[in-house]
Amino acid sequence: MRQIRTIALFSCVALVLVGSSLLTPGLADGGSNHRVRNLHLGVSGGNTNDRSRLYCCSGTLGSLVTDGTTTYILSNNHVLARGDQATAGEDVSQPGMIDNNCNVATVVADFSIASPLGSNVDAALAQLRTGTMDPTGFIEDIGVPSGNVVNPSVGLSVAKSGRTTGFTAGTIGSVNTSVNVQYQKSCGQGKKFTVGYTNQVVINSSSFSAGGDSGSLIVTNNASHNPVALLFAGSSSSTIGNPIGEVLSKLSTVSGRSITFIGGVSSPLGGQALLNQGEQQPFIPGLGQGRSLPQQAIDHASAVLEQNRARFMAQPGVIGVGVGASDKDDGEAAIVIYVDRTSGARPQFTDTLDGLAVRVVHTDPFIAF
Repeated sequence: MRQIRTIALFSCVALVLVGSSLLTPGLADGGSNHRVRNLHLGVSGGNTNDRSRLYCCSGTLGSLVTDGTTTYILSNNHVLARGDQATAGEDVSQPGMIDNNCNVATVVADFSIASPLGSNVDAALAQLRTGTMDPTGFIEDIGVPSGNVVNPSVGLSVAKSGRTTGFTAGTIGSVNTSVNVQYQKSCGQGKKFTVGYTNQVVINSSSFSAGGDSGSLIVTNNASHNPVALLFAGSSSSTIGNPIGEVLSKLSTVSGRSITFIGGVSSPLGGQALLNQGEQQPFIPGLGQGRSLPQQAIDHASAVLEQNRARFMAQPGVIGVGVGASDKDDGEAAIVIYVDRTSGARPQFTDTLDGLAVRVVHTDPFIAF
């Protein structure tokens, strides 16, 4: 999510506008260190051309990746590539213009490539300029992430470090989630359009993210900091992330080279294998681990969801549907349906479907800022 600042036409004072009600109190460090010049990742930044006559926009420079030769900053397409509108070589600054009175601050990278919107990820890379950011990939308030990615799972405790809310922690509420996300053609203005995504990660929390946190790397909430997802959108009650494995795969396809994280030493077993062996690490201070679902329950819920996904998504007001935990027993799987409470629609659902609980989450539209 980007945050938008108006350019003052008759004064040197600018007004920050948050494009939704996402900015809510919660488990966050306030993000003040994330909005100034900072060599770490997880901080304010963005494309210096992401502005209009009245507005400038910025997001979060999430983490560092490499193709084996070149180091890149990983963030969102709508943060680094201006929603498919950037050309290679455009400047990326830190902090972003939103935090520098809509003026260009230190240029730290040059936009390189993006997976186009509609490819099921919102991701882009900018080639890092030497000496401008910590080359270890250290993320503010988190540390150096692992080189091992972890598949998202319901109940997994996760954390992120972003421009607006700083460090926050939460648990994954649903996976394999189809969502409709709203975009706007230009910074703060222009035509609005919707992009559909499948197999997304949703954290159900009003305090996990806010406008300006888009591009943050979501990691496991333990000492390993395994990458899980790339934050790109949200609402007043939920945060949405692209599964990080698909992000790396899509960017590798676009670049023609394998993209991997710069961070901790990778194991040949991979992060998921390490977790499956029962390796436990102390949590970063934050929320505790949620209760995980048995694989058999996940498989059954996923099968039921696939049979009904199109029907649910076609109902007026429905903006997402995925697999989560029952609100009565978090050890049981459920179909989770996200309904836009601002739409005026009142879709009706049964309490159960093929033996599964059906949970309805009323929220605002999912928006990429």
